[in-house]
Amino acid sequence: MVFSVDNVVLIVSLLLLVSIIAGKTGYRFGVPILVLFLGVGMAFGNDGFGLQFSSPGVAQFIGVLALNSILFSGGMDTKYHEIKPVIVQGVVLATLGVLLTALITGFFIFLLTKHVFTSVTFSLLGAMLLASVMSSTDSASVFAILGSKGLALKERLRPLLELESGSNDPVAYLLTITFIQWLQIGENSFWAITGMLAMQLLIGAVLGYLFGRLSVKIINKINLNNESLYPVLMLALLYLIFSVTTALQGNGYLAVYISGLVIGNSKFVHKKTAKKFMDGMAWLFQIVMFLTLGLLVNPTELLPIAGIGLAISLLMIFVSRPLAVWLCLLPFGKMSSKAKHYVSWVGLRGAAPILFATYPWTASVENAQTIFNIVFFVTLVSLLVQGTTVPVVARWLGLAGESKPAKKLSTFDVELSDDIKSSMSEIMLTEEHLSHGNRIMDMPIPEKTLVVMVKRGDSYFVPQGSTLLEPGDILLVISDNERSLSETYARIGVKGN
Repeated sequence: MVFSVDNVVLIVSLLLLVSIIAGKTGYRFGVPILVLFLGVGMAFGNDGFGLQFSSPGVAQFIGVLALNSILFSGGMDTKYHEIKPVIVQGVVLATLGVLLTALITGFFIFLLTKHVFTSVTFSLLGAMLLASVMSSTDSASVFAILGSKGLALKERLRPLLELESGSNDPVAYLLTITFIQWLQIGENSFWAITGMLAMQLLIGAVLGYLFGRLSVKIINKINLNNESLYPVLMLALLYLIFSVTTALQGNGYLAVYISGLVIGNSKFVHKKTAKKFMDGMAWLFQIVMFLTLGLLVNPTELLPIAGIGLAISLLMIFVSRPLAVWLCLLPFGKMSSKAKHYVSWVGLRGAAPILFATYPWTASVENAQTIFNIVFFVTLVSLLVQGTTVPVVARWLGLAGESKPAKKLSTFDVELSDDIKSSMSEIMLTEEHLSHGNRIMDMPIPEKTLVVMVKRGDSYFVPQGSTLLEPGDILLVISDNERSLSETYARIGVKGN
């Protein structure tokens, strides 16, 4: 195929469309949407429909842009008051947990390739590099799976998992770059590497906080005439934070996540619009990144490494990840053993490990393409085995909480500011809901809930207490809080979604 502008636009739009349709279909069957994005990329690649793509450098560039957007959006969606009680556990898992996972897995890979799978040989440093690439849980996978399932978890597990996955990619990235340099130069001592890791994390954390505070002031003071430019301004600030932090020898990924956390928990103009825009950008970049990485791999090249890939997958799922989690959470006695088991299980691999696997490839490290293929295989196994069972394991361990009533509005395009703690919902009336009477005053609605608008057919109107209601009417209700909304659902006889 001769590539022209028209062809590229056609291919990209077709890939996006197929991915979205595949994701919607797969969700009904419990298949993680991110696996399907990878699958679409593989299907359209060299071994599938023949789309030629073999540039790890381009994939790496797209992945860097995507990972920044995902981390920033994840930080903005994380509420500080929710992570505050688990912030110490999260930080320990994101740092020491990643290091322990890498060391345990790397040592096992070294022994495995020396005594069992001798067709693939890794030195100790090479094995540690491979393990470092896979050592972090993937933010894109965790955010997407927990978010799409709407899973309510006990013992503050959801904020802990989101904090860990959002903040541990920088450590895996630093370990990856460090072992690449160690393999190529061979002069770095253990203490020099440790000092460099600590310094980059410190600089990244400090600059992330400072840039986050500065970004809030810029957004509130700039007073743009066109409101549509505020999300664009935030996108520009996001990549500026990453670039400047990296140039100052800090960890740009950590800075981006922390700045997103600071901005998301601050008051600024057009906050709802900006958060929706960043959420949409994060999803777009997730699709593009997974498609690109899927195009980069040839399924036929996965067969020779399937044996060692499966062995490493099982080790990470059942040994290295659980051992690292239990050692890190040992000082925190308040967390139950079931909760620790669940944290161990939700150690999902995803796009970040595959992205980090392009760094040895672009650096021409020995066995680089083998590393990439193994990481890809391990990621697929993780998403298929762990990703599909996240809600099942939560229920099995008794950690699944009660679902809250859905607040998503489809009929009424209305939103409240994050500063307003009231809750809105839509209720489509049936005959059963009107069993107490067909007027609003006859319905058993709590005092703290109001019916503010009704849609009947194509008409919208503001009701009064004496307004006659009909089956099929859609009510827009607003309550003081989630508890009042739940009470409203219970009294009327509406099941929460």
